Amino acid sequence: MISVEFCAGAGGQALGLELAGFKHALLVDNDPDCCRTLRHNRPEWDVRCEDMSVFDPPSIQRPDLFAAGLPCPPFSVAGKQLGKLDERDLFPAALRLIAKLQPKAILIENVRGFMSKSFAGYRSELKRKFSKLGYEMDWCLFNAQNFGVPQSRTRVAIVAAKPNVWRHFRFPVPQETTAPFVGDVLSDLMAKNGWLEIETWRTRAQGIAPTVVGGSKKHGGPDLGPTRAREAWRKLGVNGGSIAEDAPEKGFSGDPRLTVEMVARIQGFPDDWKFTGRKTAAYRQVGNAFPPPVAKALGLSIREAIERSEEVSSDYTVAAE
Repeated sequence: MISVEFCAGAGGQALGLELAGFKHALLVDNDPDCCRTLRHNRPEWDVRCEDMSVFDPPSIQRPDLFAAGLPCPPFSVAGKQLGKLDERDLFPAALRLIAKLQPKAILIENVRGFMSKSFAGYRSELKRKFSKLGYEMDWCLFNAQNFGVPQSRTRVAIVAAKPNVWRHFRFPVPQETTAPFVGDVLSDLMAKNGWLEIETWRTRAQGIAPTVVGGSKKHGGPDLGPTRAREAWRKLGVNGGSIAEDAPEKGFSGDPRLTVEMVARIQGFPDDWKFTGRKTAAYRQVGNAFPPPVAKALGLSIREAIERSEEVSSDYTVAAE
């Protein structure tokens, strides 16, 4: 299964799709820090640090999947929700590239605000444009905690596919099991320097994390979000005012801060996935990522639909012969 991905960020969606069996022929992002992270973790990937709105893709095999994590500010409740009037709206660029690449299926991740009533017209128009290109499409809201991620993080998955693939596609079903709690997920990292109060903290941190907020280059720094989010972190025994360089020392007293490595675990990244750049840049990459376990679940559903469509096509060919 061959995929291409745009606005790839630090690789959350790419890693999840890799785990679902997709081989990435091309990844594009305009953030140098993200591109360095992708190359550091997967030197074999073809990573292009370019703007997708003007990017002309090279001649590559027709991809099975076109994936993208398009910018969220045009639809985010934290922004002005300008939609198509926002210069950061890259759906037109995605449609241009899809028309050229003609993938069998499409996966685009965005924020919950995309589904608000104010964008009903935008969604209808988008569906019409996908139909004109020969695709069926729909969207579904997912919470990462329903896929084993220790964080309440809602995101919209927009999926489209050619009719022969679409008839076999079903959105993944959320798991019935409870996601692990923050204290259990992070206790070994918190105890790295021999912190004496680790067990007390772990007992207190028995809950799911609030949404990690990455912010943008213009707004947001290395902290865990606005006042409401910080209060939720405080109840879990975490100081959300900033990001720490290291785990608490042996005699530390009070609420510890999280490191970039800890936040990456909260996002569902494996420990061997490293983020390049200074602390603020690394944290922003983590905070803006699509949790890999959710991307994997979606990737498996899309892959199954493509495979089933090919099996049916093969059966028809054999029958005709």
